[in-house]
Amino acid sequence: MSAAASRARARGTPAVLTQAFRPFFLAAGLWSMAALAIWIVILATGATLPSRFDPLSWHIHEMLFGFVMAAVAGFLLTAIPNWTRRLPVSGRPLALLVGLWLFGRLICLVSALVPFWLSVAADLSFPVILVAVAAREIIAGRNWRNLPMVVPVTVLGIANLLMHLEAEGLAVPAGLGWRLGLAAVIILISVVAGRIVPSFTRN
Repeated sequence: MSAAASRARARGTPAVLTQAFRPFFLAAGLWSMAALAIWIVILATGATLPSRFDPLSWHIHEMLFGFVMAAVAGFLLTAIPNWTRRLPVSGRPLALLVGLWLFGRLICLVSALVPFWLSVAADLSFPVILVAVAAREIIAGRNWRNLPMVVPVTVLGIANLLMHLEAEGLAVPAGLGWRLGLAAVIILISVVAGRIVPSFTRN
């Protein structure tokens, strides 16, 4: 991994784009603070956002599909090279992924001002591309054992879509999207912890 980072730096890639955890963990931390600050202002002032989501739904959505998705992307794209012995996603492809994530956050803030299809496409482009990249890398590395790791991320994308559909007033059971998303996150954490914790305790 350090050799891959050195090669990326030699090609003129900024350090922040040599490993996925760097931009995505930073984005997760910054967005968690920004979204929480916006939520506090909304609670204190009664203000509303130009979003299809009501304030509570927006807060739930951004914690799950903004903050958590960035953390998941940072972990997954950093772990996959260790699993497959392939070079990490870095440079422009990584910058594109970060840009898609950020675009989704901005669109969700003002989704009431844009067509419904555009807000959905903008927000879902990140999980769709993330799943495609992760699956490609795992399959190319023939690391079949870890291919199921993309399933919870796929479920997160489906849950995200359900929240958008509910916000638009379509026939979706209330709260199904965020409950499904939360379940996917819990499963993902459980699977990762089940693999990492034993390696720590054995060592």
